[in-house]
Amino acid sequence: MGYQAVFKRYEIKYMVTAEQKDRILKAMEPYMEMDRFGRSTVRNIYFDTDDFVLARHSIAKPDFKEKLRVRCYSRADADSTVFVELKRKFDGVVYKRRVGLREADAMKWMAGSNDPAIKSSLDAESPQVTSEIEYFKGLYRGIKPVLYLSYDREAYRMRKDACTADGGTDFRVTFDSNIRCRESNLTLRSESYGTGMLEDGMFLMELKCPGAIPLWMTEVLSEEHIYKTSFSKYGTAYCRFMEETPEERAHMIAAAGYERPGTVRSAVQAGAFSGRLTGARAAGKTGRRHRRAASFGRVSA
Repeated sequence: MGYQAVFKRYEIKYMVTAEQKDRILKAMEPYMEMDRFGRSTVRNIYFDTDDFVLARHSIAKPDFKEKLRVRCYSRADADSTVFVELKRKFDGVVYKRRVGLREADAMKWMAGSNDPAIKSSLDAESPQVTSEIEYFKGLYRGIKPVLYLSYDREAYRMRKDACTADGGTDFRVTFDSNIRCRESNLTLRSESYGTGMLEDGMFLMELKCPGAIPLWMTEVLSEEHIYKTSFSKYGTAYCRFMEETPEERAHMIAAAGYERPGTVRSAVQAGAFSGRLTGARAAGKTGRRHRRAASFGRVSA
């Protein structure tokens, strides 16, 4: 296995202008360098249920959330290596598990294939991660591809000769721009295109670290008056396609509620949860939201 399969870290997000980005890069010069991916276009296919439980939960800003996606770092073909990733966030800490597969095999596996050759490849890569992903797929039965999301990324890591006691070698910084999404042509083999999600000249910066942010970075953030933000790419894309106003979005979150499969403790709770989902589906079938929902997730009326 020539890649990292398990991650545990903090991921802190900031929205910055082009001018702020330039000044941050200047402050990074003594400490950081581009990582092996450098500048790339990250492509993702996100998976969800017909009811978009994962997306709705994400935009509710809970203590715990999770998502499943297939990712690559350049345009794929059938034999390209892509990553099936299970990403969870609990109490501010991100836990990510991933396994690498041929693109053709990854999409077959996500579609429910039990091909022995694919299973053999998965067992050879990481049986533990494979088991976690299979368990997740079992919890959210009927999970399917619902969204293509891509962005242009610049990725930086600490230089080995410049590691500081407060940052260490695991501190990383990424700048994402031209974030775009679409609800059709859900393949990693196509050109990267879709509806834009950021204003021109804006960048989503992420600081990724196992612990404290290096002091020199906190100083530049303070000097530039840059403050952390909450921005879920998948959740934001869902709102872009599914909602018309913040008031409607708030109503949908309240109507939908969220119970992770396997955590409903009684028939009464199960019935209440089912009722909330039914109400959310009904609310989603009105006006423009109904038309977008039918396209975005192919939800029937």
